[in-house]
Amino acid sequence: MTTAVAAPAHTMTVAAGDSSGSSGSDLGGLSGLVLQLIDALGEWGVALMLFVETVFPPIPSEVILPLAGFLAGAGRMNLLLVLVLATLGSYLGALVLYVLGAKIGFERTTRWLGKLPLVDEDDFRKAADWFHRHGKSAVFFGRFVPIVRSLISLPAGADRMHLGTFSVFTIIASGIWNSALVLLGAAFGNQYERVEQYTEWIDRVLYVAIAVVVVTFVVRRVRRARTDRAARGRRRAEPAED
Repeated sequence: MTTAVAAPAHTMTVAAGDSSGSSGSDLGGLSGLVLQLIDALGEWGVALMLFVETVFPPIPSEVILPLAGFLAGAGRMNLLLVLVLATLGSYLGALVLYVLGAKIGFERTTRWLGKLPLVDEDDFRKAADWFHRHGKSAVFFGRFVPIVRSLISLPAGADRMHLGTFSVFTIIASGIWNSALVLLGAAFGNQYERVEQYTEWIDRVLYVAIAVVVVTFVVRRVRRARTDRAARGRRRAEPAED
């Protein structure tokens, strides 16, 4: 007669946690692909993504951070490490733009970065207007405003804002923003079934956001090209001075 041996309680708990965590990477669509990428890169990958997002605004932290929080809530990543490294990535990205503004200047840096895909020079000028209207506090409060959040560092560097003040404002504000999004995602870490139900809607939101960014970029570039052609036409039509 064979006697069945019960599995230890702690083994059953770990297995359940692994199952829950692995299921979080099984979402389909675009959100599932982003989730798998974050899962593969780990906590330091989140820092890298936030670094790139700060320098290259069209990559939204609103997508990266909740998904990273979801994985942390499911036990796939360390929540505290995600929060710390995400803020580190945000700060280092902001510091790059600060240094470029201080060393190269606002206009030259804007012309150079404006050549990147889906980046428009007008966004840099709007961030500069925000900084000049609100002063140093713009570095703190601007971190909560899309686009401005990423680009406000450039005029701050160009105006030689004190690096210590810049760093404190950036780290605190980025920490607040990142924590809110990560903790929002973490709250759903153990509710995979609920998240799975809304995957289709999440994907639709992502697709619409991408389409809006691309269409806006194309329209702005077409309008700028037309304006430049009209300006060149007016200059050619003007009579030459004697």
